[in-house]
Amino acid sequence: MSKPNKHSRIDLELSQLEARIDILLKTIERLSMENRSLRAQQDTLATERASLIERHDLVRNRVEAIVTRLKSLETGT
Repeated sequence: MSKPNKHSRIDLELSQLEARIDILLKTIERLSMENRSLRAQQDTLATERASLIERHDLVRNRVEAIVTRLKSLETGT
């Protein structure tokens, strides 16, 4: 009787191990998808940031030009 018990115990342990492996595989798949999504989001945000920096520089240059014109009008009058 000890042999059937031993086999059933091994079968149980194998089943538990298989279940844990399935959980790990699903976790790996979910994390991989999340990682891809986060990388795409990071690329989008980096592009948006570069665009905002460019717009900021353009606005700053325009404001500096306006200030320069105002100063020249002040001293010219």
